[in-house]
Order: sequence, then C-alpha cells, then structure tokens
Amino acid sequence: MTSESAAPLFIFTQPEVLWYTIAKESRRGALSRVRQESETVELEQAKKRVEELRAVIEKNNRLYYDQDAPELEDFEYDALTRELKELEAQYPELVTPASPTQHVGGTPSGRFAKVTHAVKMESLLDAFSYDELRDFDRRVRDAGIEPVYVVEIKIDGLSCSLEYENGELVRASTRGDGVVGEDVTANVRAIKKIPKKLKNAPEFLEVRGEVYMPHEAFQHLCAEQELQGAAPFKNPRNAAAGSLRQKDAKITGSRGLSIFVFNVQQVRGKELTTHAESLDYLKSLGLPVSPRYHIVHDIEDAIKEIEQIGQNRSKLDFDMDGAVIKVNDFAQRDLMGSTNKFPRWAIAFKYPPEVKETTLRSIEVAVGRTGVLTPTACFDPVFLAGTTVARATLHNEDFIRQFGLCIGDTIRVRKAGDIIPEVIGVLHHPENAEPYQMPTACPSCGAPVVHLEDEAALRCVNPECPAQSLRNIIHFASREAMDIDGLGTAVATQLVEKGLVHSAADLYDLTLEQLLTLEKFKEKSATNLLHAIENSKQNNLDKLLFGFGIRNIGDKAAALLAEHFGTLEAIREADIEKISEIDGFGGVMGQSVVEFFAKDGTTDLIHRLADAGVNMTWKGEPKGDKLAGMTLVVTGTLETLSRNEAEALIVKNGGKASGSVSKKTAYVVAGTAAGSKLTKAQALGVPVLTEEEFLAMLRDEPEA
Repeated sequence: MTSESAAPLFIFTQPEVLWYTIAKESRRGALSRVRQESETVELEQAKKRVEELRAVIEKNNRLYYDQDAPELEDFEYDALTRELKELEAQYPELVTPASPTQHVGGTPSGRFAKVTHAVKMESLLDAFSYDELRDFDRRVRDAGIEPVYVVEIKIDGLSCSLEYENGELVRASTRGDGVVGEDVTANVRAIKKIPKKLKNAPEFLEVRGEVYMPHEAFQHLCAEQELQGAAPFKNPRNAAAGSLRQKDAKITGSRGLSIFVFNVQQVRGKELTTHAESLDYLKSLGLPVSPRYHIVHDIEDAIKEIEQIGQNRSKLDFDMDGAVIKVNDFAQRDLMGSTNKFPRWAIAFKYPPEVKETTLRSIEVAVGRTGVLTPTACFDPVFLAGTTVARATLHNEDFIRQFGLCIGDTIRVRKAGDIIPEVIGVLHHPENAEPYQMPTACPSCGAPVVHLEDEAALRCVNPECPAQSLRNIIHFASREAMDIDGLGTAVATQLVEKGLVHSAADLYDLTLEQLLTLEKFKEKSATNLLHAIENSKQNNLDKLLFGFGIRNIGDKAAALLAEHFGTLEAIREADIEKISEIDGFGGVMGQSVVEFFAKDGTTDLIHRLADAGVNMTWKGEPKGDKLAGMTLVVTGTLETLSRNEAEALIVKNGGKASGSVSKKTAYVVAGTAAGSKLTKAQALGVPVLTEEEFLAMLRDEPEA
C-alpha cells in the first residue's frame, strides 16, 4: 500500500456550503431536515471508512505481531491508525471495544507457552508534530506536575521482558497483547549479547527491552537467505522478530541479535526513584541500556534533542522508529497513571519518512541463486537517509506493471527502514514513453523464463544456469543433501568465483592442485575435502534426489520417491500418475518431478554424475513395523533429537509423520515450548508422549 492509498476513501460534504444553498431556497424547517439528512449521510460514510480502516489495521496487526511480516511500512500504518482515531473522536458512537485503537499489539501465537505479565507491557501514544509534543507537555502540567523529562531513542525491534532472580535469568517473554505474551526463554538464552548472570543484582528484577538486529547482521542474514533460496526478511525488525520466535534456539543464537533495555518493570531489593537513575543502575549491572538518553527540563529542550537524534539516525547501526519523551520521576508517573492503552506520562515522536524525487535512467535485471529475475531501478543519484543512492529494487514484474514504469520517469524514492532503497511511486511519465517490459529470456544463460504457479516473479528454470550455480552447489553439498563436510558457503563461493565449479557434477572433477588455490586452504584441508566429496558418492538415492533441489520436493518426499521406485532411472521414466500414487504425493509434486527430469540440462547432469560413480539406487534399510499404520505429530523442542530426526525415525519404523493433529493422530510427541498442537491433542484426547517415552516405544521398552 502506498501513502496515496492511505488517503480517505470519502470526502465529507462541507455543511456550511450545503446549508447556505438550502437557506436561499427553503424555509427553516426544510433546512433542519436537510441538515439532519446530511449528518446521517456523513455518519454512514464515516462508519464505512472506519470499517475499512479497522480491517486493514487488524490485518497488519496480525501480520506484524503474529507472523513478523507486515505489509505496511510504519508511516503508512501510523497514518491509517491516526485517521481511525480522528474519526472515532469525531463520531464517538462508532467506537467499539474491539477497535484496534482500544487494545495493544497482537495475541500469543500458540507456538510458545503463554506468559501473563505481572506488570502490563503498555504501548505508547504517538505524536507526528512538535505541536503534539507541546500539547503533551501541557497535559502533564495541567495534572499539577512540574516535569523533568528523559528523551531517548525508540528502537525498532521486538519488545521483550527479562526476569532475573538473584542475578540469574529465569524467564524471557514477548509483549503479546500487553497482558499475555510468549515464553521465549530458551531462545533468549541463546543470544550472546543478553547477559544470563548479573553482578551485584537485586533479589528480583524484571526489565523491558527491545530485541533488535544490527544492520550488519541483517545484511549477512539476507545474503545467507538468498544463497539458500529463501525469501529474505523485508527489514531488520521483521528479521529480529522472526529470529527470536524460532522453534530452534540454535537458529536464534546464530542470527546476531542484541537488546537495548529501556525500562524497569519490577524490582525487589533496590529503591529507584527516577527513570534516569534506573537506566544508570541497569547499566551498572551489565545490561545494555538505551544507547542515548538525556535529561531535559522543558519541552523545547526535548524537541531540540529529538531533532538531534533525527539528524544522526543514519549513523546508527540499528533501526529506530522515533524518539520517546518520558516523565523522569516515578512518583509523578504514578500520579498521572495510564489510559486503558497508553501511559499518560510518556509519548513517542515518529519521524516522517524521507522521500526524494529523481529520474529513472535504466532497469537492470539480475538472476538470483534460485533463478528469480529481479529488476533494479538505476536513477540519478540522490542523498537519502545519510547516504547517496542510485539504485533500488523493483521486486518483480507485477511491481513494474503496477506503476507503469517507463525509462525517463520522474520517480519517488525512499529507504525502507532507513536501509533499503525502494521506489514508491511515479510522479511523471515522459511524452511518448513506453512501459518497460521484462525480458523473455534469462539474461545469464538465454533460456526462456517462466511464471511458475502462484508466483509473481519470473524465473529461469535451467538447472545449468551460471547465475544459479552457487546456490545449487551450496544446497547440493548441504547436510540434508549430499553432506559434503567442509564445503560450506565460503568455499562454494570461491569455487564458483574462480570458475572451478559450474554445476554439482564439477565437484567430482576437482583436483588437489585446484583446491590449493583457494583462500586458507592447505594440503590437509584440501585432502579432507576431496575425501568428503569421494565419500558422498556412496550416499543413498534420497540424498541425491534432495540435492537436485527439485521444486516442491523436500527431504521426506525425496526419501519416499527413492524407496518407492528404487532407482533414479525408474523415477526418470515415471509419469505424473505413477508418482502421484505415492502416499503423500499430489499432482503438483508429480508435475515438479516430471518437469525437472524432462530438461536437457538435467540429463547431462545425471550422465556426468553417473560417470563420476555417484550412487543412483535406493539402498536403505527396510522399514520397521513398530509404528505401522500410525500417524504421529512432533511438536516443541526435543532434548536429543531435532524435529527432522524424530520424524525420520517415525517413517523408518513404518509410521507417518504429520504436521497437524486430528482425531486420527495416534500420538503426539511433545518437547518443551509445545504450543497449539499440544493443546489440540489434549482437547481431542490424543495420547501425548515425551521424547523418552517415544524412544522407549521404538526400543520395545515398557513405558515408565
């Protein structure tokens, strides 16, 4: 949604104009009736717009809080929320308890255990102008308070509570709806920058902070996601939220997350009287506090500090979405209290997004590691959010078509999250300009590009496309595929950049001399990698199938394919109907398999792998029957097994691993932080097993 689309969808009739016209033609009684009718029309229009706004805002709330993937930028969301508040203020009869203006945040997802906050984690009232800050100051003073304020940076991340008992971190939880959040203790413990032990700590301490992802970590993560063929996070806030709420704490710990603590929620064993004092105290305990906080004695000095923060925002290594003014004295805060949603003693100032106009000079199309064609706008350089930019992503063909982009257009550009340049609109098309057309052939290999089902992007599906080779090599060598130890992202990148490897088959032609040309490679590391490559030839057929990276075919589907047909040749000869006969397969998966093996590039790849001696037959152990006919669901975090490993054991023992619980589910295997699946199992009366009980069942041991 663009900022233009956030404008009201209706226009209120100016009553004074309407009434003047009627007065010239009607008597007083007629005027009254028309005035009433006009007000009725306005109310109906307002009601319609309120419903529209609530639907958009609630949808974005769900995406933001529950899925960490909002569709709206902050300023767009703020504009819609502001419009809704104004309409509800003008028409109080339209206010309902369910309105997004009347509650905070989202609801716990069920992915993690629920936590009820002892102290409500409130949201903040937003201001978009300095006059609104001055109005806030007047309200504080009208309450009989002579305030001292603290001004601090508002971090753009995920709000989180940390609880310490005698200095030990005992629980961490997300804000949720402000009253009930999610228990993310295990994940927070995996974040290196969050202290697990505090020195000279009080008996009990609960603090509130913002978990965030530094820009460097965000850029690294996006690069990794692209290499793995995953859709990158849109901005660091989404990345932080998505990383904190991972089911695997190891993933959370690998993402480079950090935290800034900005508030004391509860404390026992220490007296604190002001906010600034509390921040100094938290810093002394070893907690990372808000990086910039200043005491000011009047609202004008607060505004000057906010201006200073805004001027320096581009120099920060993290995202911020505003600045916060807080009454410093805790006793004064208690006197002011809170509304049902906001504290009366604090306000958040939101900076307007910086937008520049420039001229579109060309559009470059690059091929990503998964074959997706990504267009990039090249325009006259502009200084934006602290840096000079001359390029911005155009996402996909639909995006270009939406704006009707033409070379020479006058375009509007901004930085999403103050980091990623993007085109947000067109102000003017040059005379006789033709809309830009995406290429019909891959810019890298010349193969035809296609739209796959349910995709907006154009994609090159040639498995031998040079632009895709790096991603393909990384996937082929990964643990779940051919498991070539020592061939990670860094090594694969060197092999491709040096032109030593173009496809997976080239790995089996590598020599010691070639590997010794790689950075940080000595004879021992080169020899070890060659041994790992050689050993991979003996992998079972399912590993090879998964390594091909066939669309819609994961590791479990690859195993089913391999076991069902026995040889790669039999799979190549199978049609969609035969493939679809496999339990769990459908037409889409069958189509993906057939299309992959129908490509000329695939045939050449297979011949070269066969010549290298790579195994192409199924040689797995016969399935056991301990779980024959049973459907099991694995949920939560197990102590010794990953979810994939547990599900593999289920399949190996004749059972079926499912992702959803139903009346037909035989057992649910539940680890820590089991959420909605466990709840549903209990409601349906499905037996629940611990990991120990599950493993004992496979060993034919009696349950304890």
